[in-house]
Amino acid sequence: MTMSVTPMDPAELGRVRILPDAGLGALHTDRGNLPLDRLDVQAAISGLVARTTVTAEYVNAHDTPLEATYIFPLPDRAAVTGMTMTADGRTVEAELQERAQARQKYDQAIAAGQRASIAEEERPDVFTMRVGNILPGERVTIALTLAGPLPWEDGAATFRFPLVVAPRYVPGAPLPGPAVGSGQAQDTDAVPDASRITPPVLLPGFPNPLRLRIGVDIDPAGLGLGEVRSSLHTVTSEGGRVEIAPGERADRDLILRLPYAGDGSGAVCVPDPTADGPEGTYQVVLVPPDDAATAARPKDVVLLLDRSGSMGGWKMVAARRAAARVVDTLTTADRFAVLTFDHQVDRPDTLGTGLAEATDRNRFRAVEHLSRADARGGTELLVPLREGLSLLADSGSRERVLVLVTDGQVGNEDQILAELTGLIGATRVHTVGIDRAVNVGFLGRLAALGAGRCELVESEDRLDEAMAQIHRRIAAPVLTDVTVTAEGFSIEPAPAQTVFPGVPLVVFGRYTGTAGGALTVRGRTRDDEEFVRQIPVRDSAEPAVTAQWARARLRELEDRYLTGRHELEQAIVATSLRYGVLCRFTAYVAVDSRVVTENGEVRRVTQPVESPSGWDMFDAPAAGGIMLTSMSAPVPPPAAAPRASGFAPARASSMRSGPKPFAQLPAVLQTAGRSGKMAAPGSSPLTVADLKAIVAIEATRLREAEGRSALERRDLLADLASRLGALLEGRDDAELKALRDLVDRLKAGGGLPEKWALARETLDGFAPPPERKAFWKR
Repeated sequence: MTMSVTPMDPAELGRVRILPDAGLGALHTDRGNLPLDRLDVQAAISGLVARTTVTAEYVNAHDTPLEATYIFPLPDRAAVTGMTMTADGRTVEAELQERAQARQKYDQAIAAGQRASIAEEERPDVFTMRVGNILPGERVTIALTLAGPLPWEDGAATFRFPLVVAPRYVPGAPLPGPAVGSGQAQDTDAVPDASRITPPVLLPGFPNPLRLRIGVDIDPAGLGLGEVRSSLHTVTSEGGRVEIAPGERADRDLILRLPYAGDGSGAVCVPDPTADGPEGTYQVVLVPPDDAATAARPKDVVLLLDRSGSMGGWKMVAARRAAARVVDTLTTADRFAVLTFDHQVDRPDTLGTGLAEATDRNRFRAVEHLSRADARGGTELLVPLREGLSLLADSGSRERVLVLVTDGQVGNEDQILAELTGLIGATRVHTVGIDRAVNVGFLGRLAALGAGRCELVESEDRLDEAMAQIHRRIAAPVLTDVTVTAEGFSIEPAPAQTVFPGVPLVVFGRYTGTAGGALTVRGRTRDDEEFVRQIPVRDSAEPAVTAQWARARLRELEDRYLTGRHELEQAIVATSLRYGVLCRFTAYVAVDSRVVTENGEVRRVTQPVESPSGWDMFDAPAAGGIMLTSMSAPVPPPAAAPRASGFAPARASSMRSGPKPFAQLPAVLQTAGRSGKMAAPGSSPLTVADLKAIVAIEATRLREAEGRSALERRDLLADLASRLGALLEGRDDAELKALRDLVDRLKAGGGLPEKWALARETLDGFAPPPERKAFWKR
């Protein structure tokens, strides 16, 4: 097979995001490259699975024994499944152990004069490797084996291997005492392991310090393969192999786009080799049908994330994840803005003050900004809401969406709702309330005013379900309520999934019994028709499938751990050790039994990395040489000046001549603040009469949507259930039983005609037309 490989054009390269925690490089001295001399990446792609071996060769050019620390990247969804250390003609297989135990074993070996190495995970895509007791003039080779999926979108799979470092901003106050790592940034109270994730960076113009070799063997696994596109200069040979050209620098990621022809759907079951009974891991891939992948209407989306002091703890972690999920729903046809706020409003530094194109790079920069948000300050909610709505004022025919992620703990609900009534217009407003004592009444009324959803996240366990609902409303799915079942054997249940245009559904899970036959995928189409697809199961001995499932399960458990579920540590360690996949609580450690140094001094060096291509973080080196003292940790951006409390964007100000009187707001939306107090958590301040007025508005919306498509009416009912559910939270009034029953019925399964008729009947019965008419006269 002969492949055609074409370099990506500048526009396509501009959409490639720089990963935050990646980088390879070395320090060149008059004694040679120190300490990383060679990096060899060899990957084998089979369909949508990549198995990769990364080989790093260290050399000691000093005249004393050396310990090298290397902070390096790996693909964020890849599972590290093995490690070997080779020195002086001897290869040692590493063991996967609990992290504290592995560190102790490594430290004892170094103290005893033995050659040793240890690999640890710091972040999902950041790893630290230490190699100790490298003798003068000696070379030590470390090889890691990985297995990971190839994401598929719009008919093409993507293989990415990170080769560039992007220095990250480290907030917080410096911690006293010695650093926990050997990086350039100080450990802080906000990032206590900053010194473990911030390697020194080579200055621009530095000679190419690294012998870099990358080769990729591509097997389409029965699928037709079109023209491959590469982010680096490549050379190709017969047999489906791609290699990078000699002399490439490690200052950008290697990305290969593989356009496969054919459906790509399939299902495999991989039995466990050592299980007591028949069990294993399954994977099913479903590519959306072509006739369902119609283009969604371009959107303008503004995301507001509350970072005030009341959002501390698990709430801030959950809120950052929720906000990042919203950004991930966007496509290149969309525009967006991200605002984080407390008593001031902050934005991603590089995205400007307006709406930015939702390119891959811009979305990544927004997620990076969100990941640095920590709880602080007071909740000044009106200013960011005004600013967000003003950004959407000139969206024209594009769909307008505003998403607010907050606990809603404010006392000026009346003022906020009154001011926003004249600004919302055609903007759809979704609210995500994160708290065990969220201000339900306010967030429910705000979503009702903007005809959006109100999702409540009272614990980390509810986050994924709530964000799936918001995700569906923003991203126009082609299949919803997708489930997978099997006959003849048992598979673990998985939450209902959603399929979006051009993006296949990939589900991993565990099974018991003798696998065979087919897996059945069921869901609902845009037209509310039932979707059923039988996918034949084939047996496979591919261990990468099990490794990918284990990696995904570990990521899920680690996310829960970060929200305060510290009791999950034992389950994380057990899963990691059972399936041989590295995680943050385990480490690979290799120790050579031979003693190579005795009572000698060990010099410690930390591997510097390349500066990312296109970044102007450092001044050009002065003539006559490079000042290594110029290397420094990234400098935090200056804090934005606090805005005055009366700040209003120009477009928002132009829409009104002055503060809107409360009389211009529907009376029901003024009720909460009549006493001047905030709603009690878990309760609603609305009277039954106020709820009847809201129901009157909802009944009018349904009546006006009578002739719309099945998809639009299903979405309207889903939003109605969300809004009413928020407003009825904690209410057990007998008069509201019909509404509570309606919410339960709308959230259950069933056909659209029955649900639609029930909703019309219930709303009209609760708020008869005379009351509706009286409400509109208020």
